Amino acid sequence: MIRTLPRTPPRLLAVLAAVFVTVSIAPATAVAEPTSPTLTWAVQPANQQGPDGRRWVERTLDPGQVVTEHLAVRNLSDGAVVFALKAADGYLTDKGRFNMLPSNRESTDGGTWIRVQETVSVGPNQTKVVPFTITAPNDATPGDHPAGIAAAVTSAGGTVAVESRVGFRVMLRASGTVTGSLAISGLTARYERSWNPFSAGTVHLRYTTTNDGNVAVTGTGRTAATGPLGLAVRRTATTVEETLPGGTREVGAHLDGVWALGRLQTRVDLTPAILSGDPAGAEIKPATATVTIWALPWPQLALAAALAALALAIRNTVRRRRRRIAQLLADARNEGRAEARTSALAGNAPQSS
Repeated sequence: MIRTLPRTPPRLLAVLAAVFVTVSIAPATAVAEPTSPTLTWAVQPANQQGPDGRRWVERTLDPGQVVTEHLAVRNLSDGAVVFALKAADGYLTDKGRFNMLPSNRESTDGGTWIRVQETVSVGPNQTKVVPFTITAPNDATPGDHPAGIAAAVTSAGGTVAVESRVGFRVMLRASGTVTGSLAISGLTARYERSWNPFSAGTVHLRYTTTNDGNVAVTGTGRTAATGPLGLAVRRTATTVEETLPGGTREVGAHLDGVWALGRLQTRVDLTPAILSGDPAGAEIKPATATVTIWALPWPQLALAAALAALALAIRNTVRRRRRRIAQLLADARNEGRAEARTSALAGNAPQSS
């Protein structure tokens, strides 16, 4: 990784407060835009001869084992620089980027396994290779112990000192039983209906996954929503990004085309996948969680009520018309009978001479 920084002489003895700025320990090399004057440097995994093309260091050790690795610090600036070399525990940020603990926080895991010289002086446009050792504790627990190692410089201005560092991740794994596991908690579901009675709604799900195994994993799975008697089944795939042991991830999913049929059971099935190392013989623990919600078909009920009211109105109208026609026919018949009786009486009346 490469870092460019305005060139300012350090005046640490004069500072009244320190603000630690951590630069992400990214796996890929980054280049900053130059300014004048500038300080630009890069840090990469290396062998004794120089950078060896690795993006990060990844080692599996037995408890008590000691290995030697190397890093290369390249000064791309016009003047000599003294870099501070530091190792610390690694973690993932909320955005999923790998980072290492800032200098004002004490490491308790993989960062304590690494020993490196405190400083290195690198001349202008020069590269220095520095060895560092990794020692697995005798009581190291099986699984991943992420760490990072970086070269840092501190610039001071006024009463504030700013530490900038560039480095790479050191993925350490202690031998033993490897367990990939993602626990699901806090599963919630919400039904979003469409007020178009001819369109289905959407089920929105949110849950938290926690890596309760001992190695870094991702997760793949399936989310499903099922109505009464197995009706209205909908499924979609879910993915969980890289999660280190003890880490958590917030996951969201949605299922389209779900009809509101009353009781809906939503289910999440999640299977972890080990990211690195040999997964053969690893213990994989799938996880499942369910939650039930109620989704009443209000638009469809409203449509049914409107259709029922329309049908009732049509029926009443037809009945009224039929009664009117029947009444008109009855009146006509009665009128005809009356006229017939009148005519008959007139024909039978005696005539005078």
